[in-house]
Amino acid sequence: MQFISQRMWPIRRLSLGTRTQTRLFNNRPPYQRFNNKQKFWQTRTFWYTTGTGTVCGAIYYQSHLEDSPTGRRRFINVSSAEETQLGASAYMQTMATYRFQIVPHTSPVSQYVHKVAHRIIRAANIPGSWEIHVINSREKNAFVLPGNKIFVFSGLLSVANTEDALATVLAHEIAHVFARHSAEKLSAAKALQLLYIFVSLFVDPSAAEMGRSMATLLVELPNSRQCEQEADEIGLDFMARACYDPHQAVELWQRMQENEQMVPQLLSTHPSTAKRIENIRNMVPKALMKKEASCPPNDLTQTFFKQLGL
Repeated sequence: MQFISQRMWPIRRLSLGTRTQTRLFNNRPPYQRFNNKQKFWQTRTFWYTTGTGTVCGAIYYQSHLEDSPTGRRRFINVSSAEETQLGASAYMQTMATYRFQIVPHTSPVSQYVHKVAHRIIRAANIPGSWEIHVINSREKNAFVLPGNKIFVFSGLLSVANTEDALATVLAHEIAHVFARHSAEKLSAAKALQLLYIFVSLFVDPSAAEMGRSMATLLVELPNSRQCEQEADEIGLDFMARACYDPHQAVELWQRMQENEQMVPQLLSTHPSTAKRIENIRNMVPKALMKKEASCPPNDLTQTFFKQLGL
Protein backbone atom coordinates (compact mmCIF):
# COMPACT_ATOMS: atom_id res chain seq x y z
CA MET A 1 0.00 0.00 0.00
CA GLN A 2 2.85 2.31 0.73
CA PHE A 3 4.22 1.62 -2.75
CA ILE A 4 0.84 2.40 -4.29
CA SER A 5 0.61 5.58 -2.27
CA GLN A 6 4.01 6.66 -3.52
CA ARG A 7 2.97 5.85 -7.06
CA MET A 8 -0.18 7.98 -6.71
CA TRP A 9 1.65 11.05 -5.30
CA PRO A 10 2.41 12.59 -8.71
CA ILE A 11 -1.24 12.21 -9.62
CA ARG A 12 -2.23 14.05 -6.45
CA ARG A 13 0.27 16.85 -7.21
CA LEU A 14 -1.11 17.11 -10.71
CA SER A 15 -4.66 17.22 -9.38
CA LEU A 16 -3.73 19.89 -6.82
CA GLY A 17 -1.98 21.95 -9.47
CA THR A 18 -4.96 21.73 -11.79
CA ARG A 19 -7.33 22.94 -9.07
CA THR A 20 -4.97 25.84 -8.25
CA GLN A 21 -4.73 26.86 -11.90
CA THR A 22 -8.52 26.64 -12.25
CA ARG A 23 -8.97 28.84 -9.18
CA LEU A 24 -6.45 31.40 -10.49
CA PHE A 25 -8.11 31.36 -13.94
CA ASN A 26 -11.55 32.00 -12.44
CA ASN A 27 -10.19 34.91 -10.36
CA ARG A 28 -8.41 36.60 -13.28
CA PRO A 29 -9.51 40.16 -14.31
CA PRO A 30 -11.96 40.32 -17.21
CA TYR A 31 -10.35 40.11 -20.62
CA GLN A 32 -10.07 43.40 -22.44
CA ARG A 33 -8.92 44.10 -25.96
CA PHE A 34 -6.07 46.62 -26.24
CA ASN A 35 -8.35 49.19 -27.89
CA ASN A 36 -10.77 49.17 -24.95
CA LYS A 37 -8.24 50.88 -22.73
CA GLN A 38 -9.68 53.90 -20.88
CA LYS A 39 -9.01 57.09 -22.77
CA PHE A 40 -6.90 59.76 -21.11
CA TRP A 41 -9.65 62.33 -21.21
CA GLN A 42 -11.83 59.94 -19.17
CA THR A 43 -9.33 59.78 -16.30
CA ARG A 44 -9.35 61.81 -13.10
CA THR A 45 -5.88 63.12 -13.90
CA PHE A 46 -7.20 64.73 -17.04
CA TRP A 47 -10.07 66.43 -15.26
CA TYR A 48 -7.89 67.61 -12.36
CA THR A 49 -5.40 69.05 -14.85
CA THR A 50 -8.15 70.61 -16.96
CA GLY A 51 -9.85 72.15 -13.94
CA THR A 52 -6.61 73.62 -12.62
CA GLY A 53 -5.69 74.94 -16.07
CA THR A 54 -9.12 76.48 -16.53
CA VAL A 55 -8.94 78.34 -13.21
CA CYS A 56 -5.41 79.60 -13.93
CA GLY A 57 -6.43 80.57 -17.48
CA ALA A 58 -9.45 82.49 -16.22
CA ILE A 59 -7.30 84.41 -13.73
CA TYR A 60 -4.73 85.18 -16.46
CA TYR A 61 -7.48 86.27 -18.85
CA GLN A 62 -9.08 88.59 -16.30
CA SER A 63 -5.73 90.14 -15.42
CA HIS A 64 -5.12 91.06 -19.07
CA LEU A 65 -8.45 92.70 -19.83
CA GLU A 66 -8.38 96.38 -20.68
CA ASP A 67 -10.64 99.03 -22.17
CA SER A 68 -10.39 100.10 -25.79
CA PRO A 69 -10.65 103.83 -26.61
CA THR A 70 -14.42 103.40 -26.98
CA GLY A 71 -14.76 101.57 -23.64
CA ARG A 72 -15.01 98.05 -25.09
CA ARG A 73 -13.45 95.37 -22.87
CA ARG A 74 -10.88 93.20 -24.64
CA PHE A 75 -8.06 90.76 -23.93
CA ILE A 76 -4.49 91.90 -24.71
CA ASN A 77 -1.32 90.12 -23.61
CA VAL A 78 1.02 91.64 -26.22
CA SER A 79 3.15 94.55 -25.04
CA SER A 80 3.59 97.75 -27.05
CA ALA A 81 7.26 96.84 -27.58
CA GLU A 82 6.34 93.44 -29.04
CA GLU A 83 3.73 95.08 -31.27
CA THR A 84 6.24 97.64 -32.53
CA GLN A 85 8.79 94.90 -33.22
CA LEU A 86 6.27 92.93 -35.27
CA GLY A 87 5.35 96.10 -37.13
CA ALA A 88 9.02 96.75 -37.95
CA SER A 89 9.35 93.26 -39.41
CA ALA A 90 6.18 93.72 -41.49
CA TYR A 91 7.44 97.14 -42.61
CA MET A 92 10.69 95.66 -43.96
CA GLN A 93 8.76 92.97 -45.83
CA THR A 94 6.36 95.52 -47.30
CA MET A 95 9.18 97.80 -48.43
CA ALA A 96 10.96 94.84 -50.02
CA THR A 97 7.77 93.78 -51.84
CA TYR A 98 6.99 97.25 -53.23
CA ARG A 99 10.53 98.66 -53.45
CA PHE A 100 10.14 99.52 -57.13
CA GLN A 101 6.66 101.05 -56.69
CA ILE A 102 7.27 103.50 -53.84
CA VAL A 103 6.41 107.01 -55.02
CA PRO A 104 9.13 109.58 -54.15
CA HIS A 105 8.24 111.87 -51.23
CA THR A 106 8.85 114.88 -53.45
CA SER A 107 6.03 113.94 -55.85
CA PRO A 108 2.76 115.95 -55.66
CA VAL A 109 0.74 112.81 -54.87
CA SER A 110 2.97 111.86 -51.96
CA GLN A 111 2.99 115.40 -50.58
CA TYR A 112 -0.81 115.52 -50.82
CA VAL A 113 -1.17 112.30 -48.82
CA HIS A 114 1.40 113.52 -46.29
CA LYS A 115 -0.52 116.75 -45.80
CA VAL A 116 -3.83 115.03 -45.05
CA ALA A 117 -2.25 112.39 -42.81
CA HIS A 118 -0.27 114.86 -40.71
CA ARG A 119 -3.28 117.09 -40.31
CA ILE A 120 -5.23 114.18 -38.81
CA ILE A 121 -2.33 113.06 -36.61
CA ARG A 122 -1.86 116.55 -35.16
CA ALA A 123 -5.57 117.05 -34.58
CA ALA A 124 -5.82 113.66 -32.83
CA ASN A 125 -2.77 114.52 -30.72
CA ILE A 126 -1.11 111.16 -31.32
CA PRO A 127 2.52 111.11 -30.12
CA GLY A 128 5.43 109.60 -32.01
CA SER A 129 6.92 109.93 -35.46
CA TRP A 130 5.15 108.62 -38.55
CA GLU A 131 6.34 107.29 -41.90
CA ILE A 132 4.01 107.67 -44.88
CA HIS A 133 4.49 105.96 -48.24
CA VAL A 134 2.46 105.99 -51.44
CA ILE A 135 2.61 102.83 -53.56
CA ASN A 136 2.10 103.20 -57.30
CA SER A 137 -0.61 100.61 -57.86
CA ARG A 138 -4.16 100.42 -59.20
CA GLU A 139 -5.23 98.69 -55.99
CA LYS A 140 -7.77 100.68 -53.97
CA ASN A 141 -6.42 100.19 -50.49
CA ALA A 142 -4.47 101.65 -47.58
CA PHE A 143 -3.13 100.22 -44.34
CA VAL A 144 -1.12 101.21 -41.28
CA LEU A 145 1.40 98.96 -39.53
CA PRO A 146 2.22 99.03 -35.81
CA GLY A 147 4.99 101.53 -35.25
CA ASN A 148 3.17 104.27 -37.21
CA LYS A 149 3.88 103.18 -40.80
CA ILE A 150 1.22 104.32 -43.29
CA PHE A 151 0.90 102.88 -46.82
CA VAL A 152 -1.51 104.24 -49.41
CA PHE A 153 -2.02 102.68 -52.85
CA SER A 154 -2.39 105.35 -55.51
CA GLY A 155 -5.43 103.56 -56.96
CA LEU A 156 -7.36 104.55 -53.83
CA LEU A 157 -7.30 108.19 -54.93
CA SER A 158 -9.66 107.41 -57.81
CA VAL A 159 -12.35 106.59 -55.22
CA ALA A 160 -11.20 108.83 -52.38
CA ASN A 161 -11.18 111.68 -54.88
CA THR A 162 -11.56 114.55 -52.41
CA GLU A 163 -9.47 115.59 -49.45
CA ASP A 164 -12.31 114.77 -47.06
CA ALA A 165 -12.69 111.30 -48.58
CA LEU A 166 -8.96 110.61 -48.28
CA ALA A 167 -9.13 111.87 -44.69
CA THR A 168 -11.87 109.30 -44.04
CA VAL A 169 -9.59 106.44 -45.09
CA LEU A 170 -6.47 107.71 -43.36
CA ALA A 171 -8.30 108.52 -40.12
CA HIS A 172 -9.77 105.01 -40.13
CA GLU A 173 -6.36 103.37 -40.61
CA ILE A 174 -4.67 105.62 -38.02
CA ALA A 175 -7.46 104.66 -35.60
CA HIS A 176 -6.44 101.00 -35.91
CA VAL A 177 -2.96 101.82 -34.61
CA PHE A 178 -4.30 104.17 -31.94
CA ALA A 179 -6.66 101.45 -30.64
CA ARG A 180 -3.96 98.73 -30.83
CA HIS A 181 -6.15 96.42 -32.86
CA SER A 182 -3.13 94.45 -34.10
CA ALA A 183 -2.17 93.58 -30.52
CA GLU A 184 -5.76 92.60 -29.76
CA LYS A 185 -5.99 90.22 -32.72
CA LEU A 186 -2.57 88.72 -32.03
CA SER A 187 -3.49 88.13 -28.39
CA ALA A 188 -6.66 86.30 -29.37
CA ALA A 189 -4.75 84.22 -31.93
CA LYS A 190 -2.17 83.17 -29.31
CA ALA A 191 -4.87 82.12 -26.85
CA LEU A 192 -6.73 80.10 -29.49
CA GLN A 193 -3.52 78.43 -30.67
CA LEU A 194 -2.83 77.26 -27.13
CA LEU A 195 -6.33 75.79 -26.98
CA TYR A 196 -5.86 74.01 -30.33
CA ILE A 197 -2.64 72.39 -29.10
CA PHE A 198 -4.29 71.19 -25.89
CA VAL A 199 -7.23 69.64 -27.73
CA SER A 200 -4.98 68.06 -30.35
CA LEU A 201 -2.70 66.44 -27.76
CA PHE A 202 -5.19 65.31 -25.15
CA VAL A 203 -8.51 64.86 -26.95
CA ASP A 204 -8.53 64.40 -30.71
CA PRO A 205 -6.57 66.10 -33.54
CA SER A 206 -9.67 66.08 -35.75
CA ALA A 207 -11.59 67.88 -33.00
CA ALA A 208 -8.86 70.52 -32.95
CA GLU A 209 -9.26 71.12 -36.69
CA MET A 210 -13.01 71.42 -36.33
CA GLY A 211 -12.51 73.77 -33.39
CA ARG A 212 -10.16 75.91 -35.46
CA SER A 213 -12.81 76.39 -38.13
CA MET A 214 -15.50 77.18 -35.58
CA ALA A 215 -13.22 79.64 -33.75
CA THR A 216 -12.50 81.46 -37.02
CA LEU A 217 -16.20 81.74 -37.79
CA LEU A 218 -17.44 82.56 -34.27
CA VAL A 219 -14.51 84.42 -32.68
CA GLU A 220 -11.87 85.76 -35.05
CA LEU A 221 -14.08 87.12 -37.83
CA PRO A 222 -16.63 88.78 -35.49
CA ASN A 223 -13.77 90.36 -33.53
CA SER A 224 -12.24 91.68 -36.76
CA ARG A 225 -15.57 93.21 -37.80
CA GLN A 226 -15.90 94.77 -34.35
CA CYS A 227 -12.45 96.31 -34.67
CA GLU A 228 -13.38 97.73 -38.08
CA GLN A 229 -16.52 99.32 -36.69
CA GLU A 230 -14.55 100.77 -33.79
CA ALA A 231 -11.96 102.18 -36.20
CA ASP A 232 -14.80 103.83 -38.16
CA GLU A 233 -16.05 105.49 -34.97
CA ILE A 234 -12.61 106.67 -33.82
CA GLY A 235 -11.69 107.70 -37.36
CA LEU A 236 -14.78 109.91 -37.68
CA ASP A 237 -13.79 111.58 -34.42
CA PHE A 238 -10.25 112.17 -35.72
CA MET A 239 -11.32 113.64 -39.05
CA ALA A 240 -13.87 115.87 -37.30
CA ARG A 241 -11.17 117.23 -34.99
CA ALA A 242 -9.09 117.94 -38.10
CA CYS A 243 -12.04 119.94 -39.47
CA TYR A 244 -12.94 117.53 -42.24
CA ASP A 245 -16.57 116.88 -43.12
CA PRO A 246 -17.85 113.60 -41.56
CA HIS A 247 -20.67 113.48 -44.14
CA GLN A 248 -18.02 112.70 -46.75
CA ALA A 249 -17.39 109.35 -45.08
CA VAL A 250 -20.87 108.18 -46.10
CA GLU A 251 -20.34 109.31 -49.68
CA LEU A 252 -16.97 107.57 -49.84
CA TRP A 253 -18.40 104.22 -48.77
CA GLN A 254 -21.26 104.59 -51.21
CA ARG A 255 -18.68 104.90 -53.99
CA MET A 256 -16.75 101.94 -52.57
CA GLN A 257 -19.95 99.89 -52.58
CA GLU A 258 -20.26 100.35 -56.35
CA ASN A 259 -16.85 98.72 -56.91
CA GLU A 260 -16.88 95.96 -54.30
CA GLN A 261 -17.34 92.22 -54.72
CA MET A 262 -20.15 90.91 -52.56
CA VAL A 263 -18.97 88.64 -49.72
CA PRO A 264 -21.34 87.38 -47.00
CA GLN A 265 -20.66 89.39 -43.84
CA LEU A 266 -20.48 86.17 -41.80
CA LEU A 267 -17.39 85.13 -43.78
CA SER A 268 -15.76 88.56 -43.99
CA THR A 269 -13.22 90.35 -41.82
CA HIS A 270 -15.10 93.62 -42.46
CA PRO A 271 -18.73 94.60 -42.01
CA SER A 272 -20.77 94.66 -45.19
CA THR A 273 -20.57 98.04 -46.88
CA ALA A 274 -24.33 98.55 -46.50
CA LYS A 275 -24.05 97.90 -42.76
CA ARG A 276 -21.02 100.13 -42.59
CA ILE A 277 -22.83 103.02 -44.25
CA GLU A 278 -25.72 102.62 -41.84
CA ASN A 279 -23.38 102.64 -38.83
CA ILE A 280 -21.47 105.68 -40.06
CA ARG A 281 -24.70 107.61 -40.65
CA ASN A 282 -25.58 107.01 -37.00
CA MET A 283 -22.13 108.23 -35.93
CA VAL A 284 -22.11 111.42 -38.01
CA PRO A 285 -24.16 113.62 -35.60
CA LYS A 286 -21.70 113.00 -32.76
CA ALA A 287 -18.76 113.68 -35.10
CA LEU A 288 -20.34 116.95 -36.25
CA MET A 289 -20.61 118.08 -32.64
CA LYS A 290 -16.91 117.34 -32.22
CA LYS A 291 -16.14 119.34 -35.37
CA GLU A 292 -18.14 122.34 -34.18
CA ALA A 293 -16.33 122.27 -30.85
CA SER A 294 -12.87 121.83 -32.39
CA CYS A 295 -12.89 123.97 -35.51
CA PRO A 296 -13.15 127.72 -36.20
CA PRO A 297 -16.01 129.06 -38.37
CA ASN A 298 -15.93 128.05 -42.02
CA ASP A 299 -14.82 131.43 -43.26
CA LEU A 300 -11.73 131.22 -41.03
CA THR A 301 -10.88 127.56 -41.55
CA GLN A 302 -9.00 127.93 -44.82
CA THR A 303 -7.01 130.88 -43.55
CA PHE A 304 -6.16 128.95 -40.39
CA PHE A 305 -4.71 125.97 -42.24
CA LYS A 306 -3.00 128.11 -44.88
CA GLN A 307 -1.08 129.79 -42.08
CA LEU A 308 0.10 126.33 -41.01
CA GLY A 309 1.17 125.59 -44.56
CA LEU A 310 -1.53 122.93 -45.01
